[in-house]
Amino acid sequence: MKMTRTVRKILANYESDNPGTKANLARMLCAGRLGGTGKMVILPVDQGFEHGPARSFAPNPAGYDPHYHYQLAIDAGLNAYAAPLGALEAGADTFAGQIPTILKVNSSNSWATGINQAITGGVDDALRLGCSAIGFTIYPGADDVFDMMEEIREMSAEAKSVGVATVIWSYPRGGKLSKEGELALDVGAYAAHMAALLGAHIIKVKLPSAHIEQKDAVQSYEGGDWSTQAKRVEHVVKACFNGRRIVVFSGGATKGADAVYDDARAIRDGGGNGSIIGRNSFQRPREDALALLDKIVRIYLNKE
Repeated sequence: MKMTRTVRKILANYESDNPGTKANLARMLCAGRLGGTGKMVILPVDQGFEHGPARSFAPNPAGYDPHYHYQLAIDAGLNAYAAPLGALEAGADTFAGQIPTILKVNSSNSWATGINQAITGGVDDALRLGCSAIGFTIYPGADDVFDMMEEIREMSAEAKSVGVATVIWSYPRGGKLSKEGELALDVGAYAAHMAALLGAHIIKVKLPSAHIEQKDAVQSYEGGDWSTQAKRVEHVVKACFNGRRIVVFSGGATKGADAVYDDARAIRDGGGNGSIIGRNSFQRPREDALALLDKIVRIYLNKE
């Protein structure tokens, strides 16, 4: 591992954690081509649960095979690969020790009428599979969000006790939120802050728009310059204990490569820790995906 001063500084922010948890954070921070820089690019492949296999993998049929995603993340030199239980089990032996993994421990599907997720994996599974972290989604705004918060409180406490890190996907949705409000700057920063308060080591959120959703928050944002994505990223990072927590931003729906690169530059310039990019990589043919990920890595290395 490339243990650097930058990584040591990040680990020092996690003052209550045991050596095992810090070692697993270090494994992710020190893996791949961005190892030691404090920046991260993670490949998440939980979309089969969320959207179905055809919607996820038909654009690039090689993606039906879990081994494809392991190998893509390894060959691209990424920091970690995140997936639900079955997908990680399908390649756990073949790829053991080759890349840090994150077990996504709750999941939903596109037929559900409520905004919630089922527990689909556990800390014991993460230990058995040699994972560096568990990943858990909460939906701030949803009617069931308090149940989700209680679930991750218990699971995160268990994970920390055995040296496994926690990643929280915090995606505002439901309740009084408008569709535009799901990506609002004030809402995104609030959701990221909630994840930090819940004890997440790594916080995953969506890139925010300049819209302010909450009437009570409008005055707090008056006079600020929110015109650029980098400025908005900077605000979300500040909401995560003034940058004391690792914050990565999702790639979102499939879009053109130039838009993906612009997002990465904004994350870099705003002080975010990196990208967690799924459909925008694995739905492309392998060579195109590798080229895309290579350029994203180069952006975070300040070479693009």
